[in-house]
Amino acid sequence: MEGDIAEMGKFIGVGLTTLGMGGAAIGVGNIAGNFLSGALRNPSAAAGQTATLFIGIAFAEALGIFSFLVALLLMFAV
Repeated sequence: MEGDIAEMGKFIGVGLTTLGMGGAAIGVGNIAGNFLSGALRNPSAAAGQTATLFIGIAFAEALGIFSFLVALLLMFAV
């Protein structure tokens, strides 16, 4: 019985970690998207915002991948 409770607790922790970091990835994606939609309303500024676009996308992707990796580590290493 004690092993089952510990196993269930581990899965609950994995789920909470994944939700938290996944939510952060969604938030970063929203921030980058809203920034770019506001910045690109001025067509003369569009060329200078390409790097910002790629950095925002990279942060959102990285947080999503980190969420997945932490979930795997918690499930199989702990």
